[in-house]
Amino acid sequence: MLNKRYLPSITALQCFEAVTRHLSFTRAAEELNLTQSAVSKQVAQLEELLQHLLFRRVRRRLQMTPAGDLYLVEVRKILTQVEMSTHYLRSYGGETEVLRVSTPPTFGARWLVPRLKGWRLRHPSIHLDLCSEQEADDLLQGRSDLAFYFGQGSRPGTECLKLFGEELVPVCAPGSLPDTPFTDPTQLTDLVLLQNASRPQAWHDWFDSQGYHTEHSYHGPRFETFYMCIRAAQVGCGVALLPKFLVEEELADGKLVIPWQHAMPSTDAYYLAYPEHSAEVPKVRDFVKWMLEQIDSPDMPSK
Repeated sequence: MLNKRYLPSITALQCFEAVTRHLSFTRAAEELNLTQSAVSKQVAQLEELLQHLLFRRVRRRLQMTPAGDLYLVEVRKILTQVEMSTHYLRSYGGETEVLRVSTPPTFGARWLVPRLKGWRLRHPSIHLDLCSEQEADDLLQGRSDLAFYFGQGSRPGTECLKLFGEELVPVCAPGSLPDTPFTDPTQLTDLVLLQNASRPQAWHDWFDSQGYHTEHSYHGPRFETFYMCIRAAQVGCGVALLPKFLVEEELADGKLVIPWQHAMPSTDAYYLAYPEHSAEVPKVRDFVKWMLEQIDSPDMPSK
């Protein structure tokens, strides 16, 4: 149970946030359609609750304290979330509904977004809200209606629809290749192995799947997303190990090449998941149907 003693009012948070932008109680009051004394009182009550000063006057000018700077970051998150939740609920059950979909960032940009073309025409009353920030319990906590993810097809309390698997291939810029062709895959370490933070074991497994071992398989700059790895490989930073379907365009255009022809199938796959209790919700059902149609298209990666 929340302790209401330490819960400031939304009005107090709004007053504080407005004052931080204007550095003026008077101008903040004008924006919020309140009196200057009302805004000042709200901030004073907030400071009393926090037991920290949020502002101080220096040469008759208002300045934020370090505590104020720190609190502002959190307050803006809270106010933004309240606003988003309000917009969502206003649309709930009405003619227009919001469908919140979470996706890995590079997968979302490279595979999902191109396959949303035409969605708006078929479902004009369903507004898609795509997010690349993912937490394991987003679906069960109601933060997302559906989630794309890479892994195993089992998540408690959810229905998981398998989309397709992947093959990992090494890619680099054409200018990164030496004049003499490689005779051994471990020679790729001379180009610098670009590491992906979500797949720390990938290079080791790729070499191992061919019966090779190198002490450099974990060495090299580490990037958070596949998109960063793609860009790093394109500009000549090294060689990246990537799902082939994510770089088909660059390979076709010659911006990236495969320096050693070995594709390693992943043991995991891409899935679309949604809560079990949402299976018959119209907007969820419509999106799942749309995705199944995309899966049947001829340009799909292997399942």
